[in-house]
Amino acid sequence: MTENTEDRQRPNANYKLSRERPHPMDEEKLTFYYNRQHRLDKAPRSVNKLYEEPKQKSFNLIRPLIADKPRATIFFTIIVLCVVIIMLGLLGFMNKGYTLDGNMLEISGTRFEGATIIVIKKTVKKNNTAYTGTVDIGISPVMEGDEFPIFLQRIFFTLQQEEETRFVVPYEAQELALVFQLENEKTPLKIKLKVD
Repeated sequence: MTENTEDRQRPNANYKLSRERPHPMDEEKLTFYYNRQHRLDKAPRSVNKLYEEPKQKSFNLIRPLIADKPRATIFFTIIVLCVVIIMLGLLGFMNKGYTLDGNMLEISGTRFEGATIIVIKKTVKKNNTAYTGTVDIGISPVMEGDEFPIFLQRIFFTLQQEEETRFVVPYEAQELALVFQLENEKTPLKIKLKVD
């Protein structure tokens, strides 16, 4: 009865489960090569390239920037953006200044202790044909519904290359409208100025 229970528990009792060896130390004879040159002789060409002595590389600034497609795309995108920004600057689209009859004007406004100060920096753009003389400026706050009187200011442009004029206006608005009128120019220069 004991034999029957053992047979039921182990149906493959008559099969060899592992290879029997007469001596456990008797292994298959395997040949191991530890010689580096022998291994490299049998290795493929791509592996041999890795072990070759590196050649002296000359310094290259552009090659790492365009080594693969994503890097090249980013590099050329940056170049195109730089060219566009330079062109916009040369054409005058990114300039904060205004041109008034050969003079370049930079206009800014600040508030100080309840007063609004207007600063006008004039730079001569064209030496021979730049305007010199009186400039009348009309200033009014930009607000809906309310009517404010126009504040008038007169400044003078001289022959100096750079000039700076400051004056105070009696408004505390966030935005001012300025109109510049020259003696000989019929078309006035209209500017909206945001006060800091």
